[in-house]
Amino acid sequence: MIGAVIRFARRQQFHPGPLAVLVNPFYFARCGLRDAIVACAPLIRGRVLDVGCGRKPYRDLFAVDDYVGLEIDSPETRGRGFADAFYDGRTFPFADGEFDSVICNQVLEHVFTPGEFLAEIRRVLKPGGHLLLTVPFVWDEHEQPFDYARYSSFGLAHLLRGAGFEVVDQLRTVADGRLLFQLLNAMLFKRLRARSQVLTAVAVALVMAPVNVLGVVLGRLVPSGRDLYLDNVVVARR
Repeated sequence: MIGAVIRFARRQQFHPGPLAVLVNPFYFARCGLRDAIVACAPLIRGRVLDVGCGRKPYRDLFAVDDYVGLEIDSPETRGRGFADAFYDGRTFPFADGEFDSVICNQVLEHVFTPGEFLAEIRRVLKPGGHLLLTVPFVWDEHEQPFDYARYSSFGLAHLLRGAGFEVVDQLRTVADGRLLFQLLNAMLFKRLRARSQVLTAVAVALVMAPVNVLGVVLGRLVPSGRDLYLDNVVVARR
């Protein structure tokens, strides 16, 4: 029974359905990010590079000709088996203008030299091609010690323009009271997460699922705004 719950929770991690409130401690963050990516997906076409692809969680949201996952070269990333290519942390192993579109999802905060990183993205992107970039604004430190920055919508736009991009669209995710419930669950998850997947699943079901349910019921009572939100999602054109 517990094993089935864990498998269900994994499927609901990045594409949460209604029942994910019971198993996903990051329910509001993942719903908001997925919805924003879906809204921007029509601009992503042709041959696509996913920079810092991880497990390629949003691959199926894009109707593209070719999808190439890129990761920084390490035994860990090679061992995962999801990336198609690897780089040394500075230079992507591709020719100039090789891609029609680039995706970079929740990666920029881990880059210590964002200007150089964005310049490299621009180099491999064809003129007129689009970059879909997502970055956390309000979130805990994660993947320490490689968590270097948080960007406001204005700071992110400034970085992109400085790297030679034109900002086409900017979205802010979870900009209402659900943000408070999500941050509480993010804190609880770090405090209660166990080495055992079973114990972690129990903690999520008993402690974090009720917080999700409260967020669904009460979260939208706080009006949405534009200055306190979870993630920035930006589409920029080369």
